Amino acid sequence: MGELELLLVGLAAVAGGAVNALAGGGTLITFPMLTAVGVPAVAANVTNTVALCPGYLGGSLAQLNDLRGNERRMWLLVPAGMIGGIAGGILLLNTGERVFRSLVPFLILLAAGLLAAQDSVRAWLTRRAEHKGSAPPHEMWTVLPVGIAAVYGGYFGAGLSVIVLAVLGLVIDESLTRLNAIKQVIALVVNIAAAAFFLFSDQVMWSAAAVMAVGALIGGAVGGRLAGKIRPAVLRRIVVAIGVVVAGVYLVR
Repeated sequence: MGELELLLVGLAAVAGGAVNALAGGGTLITFPMLTAVGVPAVAANVTNTVALCPGYLGGSLAQLNDLRGNERRMWLLVPAGMIGGIAGGILLLNTGERVFRSLVPFLILLAAGLLAAQDSVRAWLTRRAEHKGSAPPHEMWTVLPVGIAAVYGGYFGAGLSVIVLAVLGLVIDESLTRLNAIKQVIALVVNIAAAAFFLFSDQVMWSAAAVMAVGALIGGAVGGRLAGKIRPAVLRRIVVAIGVVVAGVYLVR
C-alpha cells in the first residue's frame, strides 16, 4: 500500500474515530475507504476490526463506575460476547471473497438502518424505565441473543452496539446509562475476540491497521472535545446518508 493510500485510510480513521465518539457508525466511513484504495473486501473488514479495536477500550473505561453491581451479569455476558465474536470471525474467514463482496451492500444498509434507529431504541428504553410493568425475564435469557448479536459483530460489526443495547433493554431492568455501560463492555469484548482471532490469519493489512489505529485514537480525542458543539442526531443522519450512498455504489458495481 502506497503513501497516498495510507494517508487516505488514516484520514478516514480520524473521521471514523470522531464519528464513533460523537454518534457511532465510524465503520461506514473506514471500511468503504479501505475497499476504495484496493483492499479486498474480506481483508478490509478484518483490518478495520483490528484497527478500530482500541477505540472501544476508551468508551468502556469511561463508564466503569456504571458497571458496579453488574458483576454477575458480566460473568454471563462477557463469555457469550467472546464466543460469538470468534464465531463471527470464523464465519467471515470462511466466506469467499466473491460471496462477501456481494453481501457488503446489504450489510452496509443494515448498519445504516441500525444507526438510524439508534435514537428510537434509546427513547424506547427511556420510556420503558419510566413505566415499569411486569418483571423482566430471567437474565439467562440474555445470553443467547447477545451471543447471536456477537456473531454479527465478529462478522461485520457496524451497528452492533444498537443491537446489543436493544437486547439488554428487553431483559435487564436498569437505567439507560447502566445499560449503555454493559453494552460498551460487550462491544469491546466482541471486537477484541474477533481481532485476536484475525491476528492468526493472513488477512490483516498491518501498515493500514497501524495508521488507522493512530488515526482512530486522534479522531476519538477530537470527537470528545467536540461533543458539546455538534448534535449527534445531525451527524448520525449524515453518516446514515453516507452509508446508503456507499451501499448504492456497491450495488451498482
